Amino acid sequence: MAGREKTKVLFIVQHRFNRSPGQRYRCEQYISYLENNGFECVYSPLIATKEEDNALYNSQSLFDKAAIFLKGFWRRLQDVRRARNFDIIFIYREAFMTGSVFFERLLKKSGARIILDFDDAIWLSTVSEVNRSLQWLKRPGKVNDIIALSNLVITGNSYLAGYAQAYNKNVVVFPSTIDLDYYRIPASPRKTNDTIIIGWSGSHTTIEHFETIVPVLKKLKNKFGPLVKFEVYGDANYKNAELEIQGTAWSFESEVSTIASFDIGIMPLPDNNWSKGKCAMKGLQYMGLQVPAVLAGVGMNTDVIEDGVNGFLANNEDEWLAKLSLLIENPALRAQIGTAGRKTIEQRFSSQGLRARYLDIFKNVLPA
Repeated sequence: MAGREKTKVLFIVQHRFNRSPGQRYRCEQYISYLENNGFECVYSPLIATKEEDNALYNSQSLFDKAAIFLKGFWRRLQDVRRARNFDIIFIYREAFMTGSVFFERLLKKSGARIILDFDDAIWLSTVSEVNRSLQWLKRPGKVNDIIALSNLVITGNSYLAGYAQAYNKNVVVFPSTIDLDYYRIPASPRKTNDTIIIGWSGSHTTIEHFETIVPVLKKLKNKFGPLVKFEVYGDANYKNAELEIQGTAWSFESEVSTIASFDIGIMPLPDNNWSKGKCAMKGLQYMGLQVPAVLAGVGMNTDVIEDGVNGFLANNEDEWLAKLSLLIENPALRAQIGTAGRKTIEQRFSSQGLRARYLDIFKNVLPA
C-alpha cells in the first residue's frame, strides 16, 4: 500500500448508489468530499441492479433469490481478490447477507484498515416479510465478530456505541446527517388553511411502526374530518381504506418533493431496544425540509427534539392526539416549529457541517 499517491477506500455496501437511504446518510453523501481531499473511492454493492433488487425483495421465487445470492457471493469474492489494493475497507453493516463472517475475515487478512459502520441495533433479529422463509440464514449476533475484527467502529448514536464498546474499544459516534444541497426548502410558501397532510416516510420493513399510530389517526379523522389527510411514503403496498391511504413507493427522484409536501411529519416507534438503536432519520428528514415533526419519545429522538421548540415528542396516544391537534389547529405554530427544526439540522445534523470530521475519521484510522 505504501507509495500510492491517493488513499484508496473500498466501500462494501448492500445496495447500488442512491438506492438505500441509510447508505446515503452514512457514507454516500461524503464520498465526493473524500475524493476532493486525497482519497480514491470504489463502491461495491452486493445487490447491483434494480432487477436484482426486485427479485430479492418482491419475488416469492426461491430460484430468483438463489441467483441473487450467487451473484452477490461472486462479487464479494472479487472484492477479496482486490482488497490488497486498498488502504481502507469500509463495511456498512455487513459484507454478506448470511450469518457467516467469512468475507469480513478474508477482507481483514488483506492488511487494509477495516471500518464498520452501523445505524441500527443490527444484533437483534429482524427480516422483511417477503424473506421470512430465509431467516434461518441469518445470525444477527455475527455483528459482534465484525465489531471485534474492525480497526474502527462508527455508530449512529450513543446507544449503539455502548453496545459496540463491549467488543471493540475504538468506537466513535457519528450521527446520520442531511445534505442541505439536496434537502432544499421549497421556494413557494407552505399553505396555511387547505387540507393538512400528516405524512409518514419509511419502507415495507418499518410499516409496522406506522400501524401503531393508526388509532390516533382515526381519532384525528373523526375530529377534523376532511381538513386532514394522511400519507404513507415508501411502502406502495400499504392500504387503509378507513383513512383513505394508498401508500406510494420511495424513489430518489420523488423523495424530497414528497416529504416537502407534508404539513406535519410523524415518526411513531415502540419503546424497545430496536427503537433505541434508531438514529431519528425520519425526523431529521422532516426537519431538513422545514416540516414540523412529531416523534416518539424514544432513543435518539430525545436528543434531536426539544419538545415544543424544534418539534414535539409523544409518549402515548393522548400525547400524540394532543400534539398533532395543536399543530393542525395552529398554522403559525407549524411554521415556527418547522423553521426551528431546519435550524437544528443546519447547526447539528448537516453533512456540510460535519464533513470535515468525517474526513478526519478516515485519516485517523490509517497507521501513523
